[in-house]
Amino acid sequence: MSDYDFDLFVIGAGSGGVRASRMAAGFGARVAVAEELYLGGTCVNVGCVPKKLFAYAAHFAEDFDDARGYGWDLEASRFSWQRLVANKNTEINRLNGIYHNLLTGAGVTLVNGRARLVDSHTVEVGDNTYTAERILLATGGWPYVPDFPGREYVITSNEVFYLEELPRRCVVVGGGYIAIEFASIFHGLGCQTSLLYRGEQFLRGFDQGLRDHMVVTMQNKGLDLQFNADVVRIDKQEDGSLQLTLKNGDTLEADLVLYATGRRPKLDGLGLENTAVELDEKGFIAVDDEYQTSDPAIFAIGDVTDTVQLTPVALAEGMALARRLYRPEEYRPVDYNDLATAVFCIPNIATLGLTEEQARAQGHKLDIFESRFRPMRNTLAGNDEQSFMKLLVDQDTDRVLGVHMVGPDAGEIIQGLAVALKAGATKAVFDATLGIHPTAAEEFVTMRTPSRRD
Repeated sequence: MSDYDFDLFVIGAGSGGVRASRMAAGFGARVAVAEELYLGGTCVNVGCVPKKLFAYAAHFAEDFDDARGYGWDLEASRFSWQRLVANKNTEINRLNGIYHNLLTGAGVTLVNGRARLVDSHTVEVGDNTYTAERILLATGGWPYVPDFPGREYVITSNEVFYLEELPRRCVVVGGGYIAIEFASIFHGLGCQTSLLYRGEQFLRGFDQGLRDHMVVTMQNKGLDLQFNADVVRIDKQEDGSLQLTLKNGDTLEADLVLYATGRRPKLDGLGLENTAVELDEKGFIAVDDEYQTSDPAIFAIGDVTDTVQLTPVALAEGMALARRLYRPEEYRPVDYNDLATAVFCIPNIATLGLTEEQARAQGHKLDIFESRFRPMRNTLAGNDEQSFMKLLVDQDTDRVLGVHMVGPDAGEIIQGLAVALKAGATKAVFDATLGIHPTAAEEFVTMRTPSRRD
């Protein structure tokens, strides 16, 4: 029996920490998890789950409008923000309970409170001290807001799910997927919404064709998109509203300003200075290919490291680490290639594999298949919104390198295609696959002629 209190002490009960601790305990290790906020981490509490619930709520406005084209005469609809928030809280509390039962059912010791490293084998939580043979850091990320006059008047994604009232006028600042999602949510719920981004175009890193399509789609919905727009200060007015002053001198009035300008690893007060753990040039915890830090007794996974910031990635990393440490014969490294991701804006975005720009940078000669069409549901609704689909095919091998989509249920569709790409599917395989008719998804197996060729 080890002289330590635990074989593994995990700091952070988010997606990665919970998965690693449960699996390690299942393999026979003595495991403890410390969490200061909420079980399930960002995803369950202030991320993916409540955000998608809010996106569903925002979409109903369009659904009600579309229903008239299908013969439904609906009475004037009314929306209750307070009811949405209350029902969301009930669901999150239910999920918190599930996570609690999963951990305790696996034999994991739960420690409530903020953990701090005393040394490479010792963790302090409140007035208690625990020792462990190994320590896993899985504290995740935290919203980043730059420093500027009036910074104290803005909120982040941490607070947005608990607003007492829905604002009449909202400004979202940022150009990543979180900003796009919340701009769609506020607009869908009836807010006068502006999206400000300091760059030329939002969704940097996504396929350029997809980005272009999304700009037009959001503008057609009535969203105010302002690019090359940098906020220099925010002033609170006598009536409680906020005035944003932009770098070009323009001003904008709002009742709420949400900053979605990136996330940083959550390291404050963690006590890294008491260990040999080092940070990389971006400020993340530096780890090797097996998630070991520069301190041999300390490991790190998930958003606290410079990995792909997705819940399934953290889950996979937690599983891989637990196997490597306590069931090495079953260990297999995480495959970060051909990741499928979705953005739950309105309409949804989903992307898989390489973008056109990435494929070219890697030296591929491409056949590019693109399709823009009005989904069948939009026809009787009189809705002119178009979906966008794109396949990138390597000319030499015929292998499909990338799949991109904007449209209803894009994430649901792309998830299935991710299996095909993992299996190395070629365009010939796509062509030989019969579609389900009539669906939007069948478009991916009926695009026969390239839109462009290298």
